[in-house]
Amino acid sequence: MDALSDVLDVSRISGSVLARVRAHEPWGIELAPVGGAAFHAITAGTCWLRAGESPPLRLMPGDVVLLPGGVRHELVSAPDGPTRAYDQVAKEQLLTPEGDLVIRGPGAATCFLCAGYSYDHEVAQPLLSLLPPVLHVSAADVDGSSPVQATLRLLAVELGRRGAGSRAVVERLIDVLLVHLVREWLTMAEDDDAASWIRGLRDPAVAKTLALLHGRPAESWTLERLATEAHVSRSTLARRFVDRVGEPPLTYLARWRMDIAARLLRETDEPVGEVGRRVGYGSEFAFSRAFSRIRGEAPGRYRRGHRP
Repeated sequence: MDALSDVLDVSRISGSVLARVRAHEPWGIELAPVGGAAFHAITAGTCWLRAGESPPLRLMPGDVVLLPGGVRHELVSAPDGPTRAYDQVAKEQLLTPEGDLVIRGPGAATCFLCAGYSYDHEVAQPLLSLLPPVLHVSAADVDGSSPVQATLRLLAVELGRRGAGSRAVVERLIDVLLVHLVREWLTMAEDDDAASWIRGLRDPAVAKTLALLHGRPAESWTLERLATEAHVSRSTLARRFVDRVGEPPLTYLARWRMDIAARLLRETDEPVGEVGRRVGYGSEFAFSRAFSRIRGEAPGRYRRGHRP
């Protein structure tokens, strides 16, 4: 197992297409904040992204932009152009019977895909909260055969076909694209980012330790055993793990166990004691005490209050 796959699984991150847009200049749309993350991929033409206090960002064909917090943002044909709200009225006016959103005008056309990612906000450190507010992967900065570009091409082909099962294929490709975006960001990001488990993936020894903790969370790990598996000394692992991740390995393990336990409490009917055993606790009392300390409430109360 690896940390990224595990967090994606526990966070229940899933993507869905919101609109396929064909906009003719001049145009501009304002997108309201969403509960998950917003995603756009430019397939033809150019446009500008305006988000927060940052200067307008020009997007070119093949560019992908992810807004992990789903903040309010604008897509426009000119950096200082006006916008209209993308609301229910706009959808009714602009959507075609095929499900495309078409903004008519006299100028050149820009085509792009809008999608969204929903995720479980109950996870203590969701993946998307650790990414920059605007994650931009430019086609000019990656090879044409990169996984991001290859997935985009598959996505464009599938959207054009509209064949049986297309919706399922498109949504799975969007999920795959998120993984490739995070991988791309890991290679591009500076090493002075804030400490987090995702920064730890850039350090081989720390990444190995994270894989062990995620792959076998119920084991009785010690710092010495982890250091042996990672082929470094105890002091080296302790120092590098805290520097990259922001907390000691066993503290991270305790919190990760509670993330797994919280999902099991919400999604299964397993007894509390069995949930505790699955994450490494020999008694229901020990598990309940640890869960209450980290999550702020007892497992039973948490389950009653967080059922879907």
